[in-house]
Amino acid sequence: MNPLAAIMFLTSLAAGTAVTMSSYHWLLAWIGLEINTLALLPLMTKTPHPRAIEAATKYFLTQAAASALMLFSCLINALQTGEWNINTPSSLMTNLLSIALMMKLGLAPLHFWLPEVLQGISLSTGLILSTWQKIPPMILLFQISCSINLDLVVLLSLASILIGGWGGIGQTQLRKIMAFSSIGHLGWIILILKFNPQLSLFSFTLYIIMTTAMFISLIMLSSTKMSQVSTSWAKNPALTTTTMLTLLSLAGLPPLTGFLPKLLISLELVKQNMIILTTLAMLASLLALFFYLRLTYIIALTLAPNTHNSLTTWRTFTKPYLASSIINIMALILLPMTPTINFM
Repeated sequence: MNPLAAIMFLTSLAAGTAVTMSSYHWLLAWIGLEINTLALLPLMTKTPHPRAIEAATKYFLTQAAASALMLFSCLINALQTGEWNINTPSSLMTNLLSIALMMKLGLAPLHFWLPEVLQGISLSTGLILSTWQKIPPMILLFQISCSINLDLVVLLSLASILIGGWGGIGQTQLRKIMAFSSIGHLGWIILILKFNPQLSLFSFTLYIIMTTAMFISLIMLSSTKMSQVSTSWAKNPALTTTTMLTLLSLAGLPPLTGFLPKLLISLELVKQNMIILTTLAMLASLLALFFYLRLTYIIALTLAPNTHNSLTTWRTFTKPYLASSIINIMALILLPMTPTINFM
């Protein structure tokens, strides 16, 4: 892709997110989401492959349907309240808008587009789709969190945690695994949205850090399948080790960063006397733990046969990766921040 065109599209992504985050008017928020969607489509199709075209088409149709539902809910709100202000949502508008935003995020049962779209695009574009594109819908959900329907949120979050683990078990493509990982993590984030929006925002920030670290590791390893990542140890043991630890962090195992949001969300739910809900969410997340551990086993504890010494290029691996090192460290050792965080 032409560098000038790439800069223009990335600037449009940033502008669309900024418009949505700073808007006080529902129409401005909708325009920001549309700018984001249209700016990502050319990045998806930068490699003219049928899978990429198919992924871009599915993404466009899904986002267009969600945007139409969002605009419809905003019109209903304007008819009922006489205002376009974001801070005055009606109950009917909140339900419709929540469904539209959750469709944009890819939460279950509105998730079917996400694994297929992520599988058809490159890892770098998948990184943008899994992190940056989640920010504007989440910001709008945070702004209406006080009036959101609790039953709807609990139902969709539990479905997302369950399907995020169930769908990833049978996958061998790493991009689809990351898609189901995203669905599961967003389920945890949405689960606590009504009770504690600050904790939800904190968990979302950690999700972005961990997902970015994982995608950067896969880009540096040039791996899109399990069979490719299983031979990465001979090429670069240091990067493979951090990839393995990042997977364990995504799984939510202590003492890594990913354990922090699950711990704080579980404590908050127990404090709200929702012990059964906490138990169901933790049991459903065990499904995701299985495929994270399976992938970790494939990376760290298996070695492809006939691995020749010529493949061990890590001995002369001197190219600096400062940005990836920083993001990997953040994805692994942020748990000591726990005493300084006051969400309770």
